Amino acid sequence: MTTRPPATAADFAHLSRVQIWRLAIRPPTLMAAVAPVVVGTAVAARDGALALGPASAAMLGGLALQVAANLANDVSDFRRGADTEHRIGPPRVTQLGLLSQREVVTGLWVAIGIATLAGLYLTAVAGWPVVAIGLSSIVALLCYTGGPWPFGYRGLGEVFVFAFFGVAAVVGTYYVQALRVSGAAMAASVPLGLTTSAILVVNNVRDIATDRIAGKRTLAVILGPRLARLHFVLTIIAAYVAAAALWLLGEFSAWTLLAFLSLPLAWAPTAAVLAQSEGPALNVALKNTARLHLVFGLLLAVGVAR
Repeated sequence: MTTRPPATAADFAHLSRVQIWRLAIRPPTLMAAVAPVVVGTAVAARDGALALGPASAAMLGGLALQVAANLANDVSDFRRGADTEHRIGPPRVTQLGLLSQREVVTGLWVAIGIATLAGLYLTAVAGWPVVAIGLSSIVALLCYTGGPWPFGYRGLGEVFVFAFFGVAAVVGTYYVQALRVSGAAMAASVPLGLTTSAILVVNNVRDIATDRIAGKRTLAVILGPRLARLHFVLTIIAAYVAAAALWLLGEFSAWTLLAFLSLPLAWAPTAAVLAQSEGPALNVALKNTARLHLVFGLLLAVGVAR
């Protein structure tokens, strides 16, 4: 199979500043923030607690935090030498020199500022727990690839994603509307945490070779290509099992099985991961997994709302 060479700055010389910032923000990854908020809101609607103001603020805050995480990873991976001219994943603006480190860090703090504004409103609505969730999320995204002990370099990335873009996002969205935490919201967060984690698994499987050279010990690097591919498959299977369990355990109706309508979308990324353990071919699988996560989440939201 023919693969494209790694991207260079010359490949993006035609882009405007707005397009470069769009590249830095990485819009496809924002789906990781959208689906959990929709599911948390759906559970709140089922419980008669739907509140569009807090739901909208939760969406804005979630999107801003995802953008902040993307920018933090962009500059931190470059500083640690994980992003080089041999990078095979989607282009990183700091590594390519399209934006300076100062510009990316400034964008990072603007995104955190937007998330903070949303958080201030939600704090006024729902109280101090919002502060705890918001601060822990900001610290986590900054320490994912930055700081003195970046846990993304120590095989803990999937745990971070599951906890913050799965459980915290769904339960937090529910809380700011219902003003309480429920077992139903916790249960509904599990399948979303798994599909979000699957996005990261594909990313890390693709980068095994370059991450190993850079000393970035992701879970995929620790497991090795074969087990990392299996990890992806098991994560996808677990997400559907968790969706079915919402009904089987009696927390929700059989409508949660609507999530299974997204199964055809799981085929392409799964086949790609099993056929190609690393390399540019998995960039398409990454986008397809993000699409699966969004469609799975939207269908699950419809199911849990009934």
